[in-house]
Amino acid sequence: MRVMDGKVALVTGAGRGVGRGIALEYAAAGAAVVVNDLGVALSGDGAQEASPAEQVVAEIEAHGGKAIANHDNVADWEGAGAMVTAAIDAFGRIDAVVNNAGNLRDMFFHKMGPEDFDAVLAVHLRGSFNVSRAAAPYFKEQASGAYVHMTSTSGLIGNFGQANYSAAKLGIVGLSKSIALDMQRFGVRSNAVAPFAWTRMIDSIPTDTPEQKARVEGLKKLVPEKIAPLVVSLTSDAGRDVTGQIFGVRNNEIYLFSQPRPIRTAHTSDGWTPETIGELVFDQFRNDFYPLHRSADVFTWDPV
Repeated sequence: MRVMDGKVALVTGAGRGVGRGIALEYAAAGAAVVVNDLGVALSGDGAQEASPAEQVVAEIEAHGGKAIANHDNVADWEGAGAMVTAAIDAFGRIDAVVNNAGNLRDMFFHKMGPEDFDAVLAVHLRGSFNVSRAAAPYFKEQASGAYVHMTSTSGLIGNFGQANYSAAKLGIVGLSKSIALDMQRFGVRSNAVAPFAWTRMIDSIPTDTPEQKARVEGLKKLVPEKIAPLVVSLTSDAGRDVTGQIFGVRNNEIYLFSQPRPIRTAHTSDGWTPETIGELVFDQFRNDFYPLHRSADVFTWDPV
């Protein structure tokens, strides 16, 4: 028995990159797969092509697996429902939802307009909610199911020029934890995964300086297919007691990330004023303040 035999997985943004690798891994593990991909530009503008999803389906079927293509938009409530319905109609059930679809509109915060902010949140954050919510009644009825939501170190740690993306990706962490809490009584799990991978999502990183070029060369070593085994394992029976966690995958490294907890406290029986806080609290806490790190400042070693 393979770990996903008899189960059905829906993977959004599965026509390329990380999503494609996850869809193929599910099929190899025995699952029937709904391969969702809108086929749009990196910015999310305009349906340019409908072929990536079909190509992945053909690849799965060529190896004896079962899959269907879907081109609905995760940012659309009806579209999210339609892709879940497609899984039920084609395969009779749904067991795993992987919220992988994404877009980018990178620019510095002081230049970002509301349309650039909203467009990224619509796909990453609202899209993750839409698809997860559409699957929830089926998961509840069958008393099983698992979600995996793609977060990013851009949200967990930080990066330049990604206020929209970082906000969406950190929001996904909160969404995942809330789903885990609300759905645990029904035997449903929810986890977040930060993937490190060279895909077209990060192919637009500038290479204007030697430092940028060196960083990009390092990123090119990150294989998108390496994300898939953890995702599949989390949604298999092996991950039945794993929920509410934040993981990362960087080639052959798997990380478990910390979650916010108090690390220092200051108190006074007289209460605080703005003046006494400025005089006492900030200096007490200063040694434990986090610097303005970016992801590259934390992950400084070559991928394994």
